[in-house]
Amino acid sequence: MTLSTARRAGAPHILDRCRELVRPALVEAVGRLHPWHAETAAFSLGWRGTGGEPLPGSQGKGVRQALAVLGAEAAGGSAADAVPGAVAVELIHTFSLIHDDIMDGDETRRRRPTLWKAYGTGPAVLAGDALFALAVSTLAEAPGDASPAAVRHLARALGDLVHGQAQDLLFETRPWTGPGAVLPHEYRAMATHKTGSLLGCAAALGAALAGAPAATVEALDLAGRHVGVAFQAVDDLLGIWGDPLETGKPVHSDLRRLKKTYPVLAALSADHPAARRLDALLSRDRPLDDRAARHAADLIDEAGGRAAALGEAHEHLAAARSCLDRVQLARPAREDLLTLIPYLVDRTG
Repeated sequence: MTLSTARRAGAPHILDRCRELVRPALVEAVGRLHPWHAETAAFSLGWRGTGGEPLPGSQGKGVRQALAVLGAEAAGGSAADAVPGAVAVELIHTFSLIHDDIMDGDETRRRRPTLWKAYGTGPAVLAGDALFALAVSTLAEAPGDASPAAVRHLARALGDLVHGQAQDLLFETRPWTGPGAVLPHEYRAMATHKTGSLLGCAAALGAALAGAPAATVEALDLAGRHVGVAFQAVDDLLGIWGDPLETGKPVHSDLRRLKKTYPVLAALSADHPAARRLDALLSRDRPLDDRAARHAADLIDEAGGRAAALGEAHEHLAAARSCLDRVQLARPAREDLLTLIPYLVDRTG
């Protein structure tokens, strides 16, 4: 077994360990909500169905929880130091998914109805708001002197997150090519804000709550942001070529919605005949049927969009590793971070 293979095999165990550490505090926090919000939160977190029935094993990977725990351990603290931060970022992540599904009109997530589809738009908006408020109060009530700085860090990440979401929505109104077209570097900036901000915040919060110096907190934050761009690039690939049994979404789901994702934008910016054919296909400005979506996916691949997205992901992985190399980190946690980071990009769902 090669080192890279061993690391991929170890990543699920790291995620499991961190989830188990954080889960009791996360359950306790959700239990403080209004019963209706607690019910919808449990549904969104994958704990329960619409009838309240338990759904063991259906919760997400807990990536942000793991980054918070490893951030604290890498800074020389304990996993317990990170728990309030891990709970806060998981609540914010869930809030962002709830509102994102409403804005995008997505009806399924993890092979289940999204919250707005199951409970209605109003209850879903309220549930997201409740989780947002709970995240801030959880972090504000964290023991120790680092809580105020941690809240400020979360506030900055939240500002970046909604900035990125605004950019993503505005991209939908812009043309595919020509003046005003979304360029790959603009998409990269959006992904840094929308996806990278919370991943960076997770690792930074763990370190901050463990009393790490500012340089360590910032290095972990920047590493997480690079991971976020890589994560988004892979997400975009899965939205076109992913297996629905793994992703929980219909095949070619992003293409059907004419979503401006990195592989599409990279393909359109290429000097290639397939790019011009792709532009003509997408510029019809109507949802693609099965045949057109398959054809678009082939053109994106032919014009180099798939390869460009993979290259983008690996470039940002290398940048994340470089950030970790700049500061002194506790070796076991550093190794766990180096195990986890590529796993997030090599995933299939």
